[in-house]
Amino acid sequence: MPSLINTLHAALVLSTKPNARIKHIDTESASKVSGFVSFVNYIDVPGSNKTNGILTGEEVFVSSIALCIGAIIGVVVCETEHAAEMAANLVKIDYELLSPTILSIDDAINYQSYFGDEICLQKGDIEKSFINAEHILEDTIYIGGQEHFYMETNSCMVIPSNDDKEITLYLGTQSASSMQELTALVLGRDVSHITCHVKRVGGAFGGKESRSFPQCLAVAVAAVKVNRPVRLNLERHIDISITGHRHPYKIKYKVGFTNEGRFLGLDLQMWSNGGCTLDASRSVMELSMLHVGNTYQFPNIKIRGYACKTHLPSNTAFRGFGGPQAMFACETIVEHIAAYLKRDPLTIRRLNLFKEGDTTHYGQVLELWNVPRILDELSKSSDFIQRQTNVVEFNRQNIYRKRGISMIPVKFGIGGIVKFFNQAGALVHIYKDGSVVLTHAGVELGQGLHTKMISIAAA
Repeated sequence: MPSLINTLHAALVLSTKPNARIKHIDTESASKVSGFVSFVNYIDVPGSNKTNGILTGEEVFVSSIALCIGAIIGVVVCETEHAAEMAANLVKIDYELLSPTILSIDDAINYQSYFGDEICLQKGDIEKSFINAEHILEDTIYIGGQEHFYMETNSCMVIPSNDDKEITLYLGTQSASSMQELTALVLGRDVSHITCHVKRVGGAFGGKESRSFPQCLAVAVAAVKVNRPVRLNLERHIDISITGHRHPYKIKYKVGFTNEGRFLGLDLQMWSNGGCTLDASRSVMELSMLHVGNTYQFPNIKIRGYACKTHLPSNTAFRGFGGPQAMFACETIVEHIAAYLKRDPLTIRRLNLFKEGDTTHYGQVLELWNVPRILDELSKSSDFIQRQTNVVEFNRQNIYRKRGISMIPVKFGIGGIVKFFNQAGALVHIYKDGSVVLTHAGVELGQGLHTKMISIAAA
């Protein structure tokens, strides 16, 4: 997207320490860079430096304590992008390190550092199921995080109006309406004064749902202060280091089962590393708890979830939204049971599949339940048994090269946890000449939303 003639460029000044108090900011060297225009921090925010909504507990600029490495302390504004980056690197920050510094899930457990109380979901009598179990296995599973690595890094351009309070933002985000509301809050203006355009996103996968906001809000403050258009394009290493990732998990389980491998009871504890602010961490944990059982019936189950508060950049939404971590744990348990009983994992899976009319651990009655039939059909059409035999033979004949094959059913909910997220609206203008303008609040990020909306309107 081309810049306006008088556009300035921004670079972020980020904390290099976690859980540290900002004692002094020295911008003298930065101000001597050719093309330097201004340094912007929390004292320049015309509205609220504290944000709300999904960014509750966050600040646009660090006012006192930097919770993590990568927290935004300020913005340097210069005539060129190169000058801005150079000046930002010359800003010197004096810190006072605080303690404790909590980085891992185990650290958070040790210090009881959580976002809110324990979340618990239970069905049946878990203790009685263990008494009746012929076998019990216990173990701990660690699941690492994941970087979104969208094609284009976060970027934005903010254009203030010289005549009134209107502000125009061009940015790549998954939620333009949330950005509009937050910008109004931070700038102390009405929402009607803020216009957000999402021309293209450049990939997202959840990474631009909320973590696209902080740097854009900082740039909006800078644009208002200097009263000129300001744009920011994050370099890849900066984007990766400050925007958060998929939540790492620690999962501890105890499972009881029969000699043939039928599940009797599962006691599960899950801890996620949410980072320094809440963001979507509790919602992610809630969805994990709904997906723990995958396609299998656990007659007795108890799940406890904890979103850990640490001094890392806030982790956020990622495709699957907690489901993959929970289902990975479930399938790992299946594999552990199969290995313990020396049985084929697919046999254990078939034995424990839900049946039509069964009720999940969260109370949903399964109707039109076709997974057993689909699994049978795919097993036959893929010639799975023969291919599995071939893999076993190959592994027997080869010491250093191995192969593997697996067939795993998946049950995944498609609704939003927050009920009002499952609605949308559109405005259609039909003109005298028959032309139509369709306006909706969704963001096209590769899922074909615009095409679908046009198809609906045309129908």
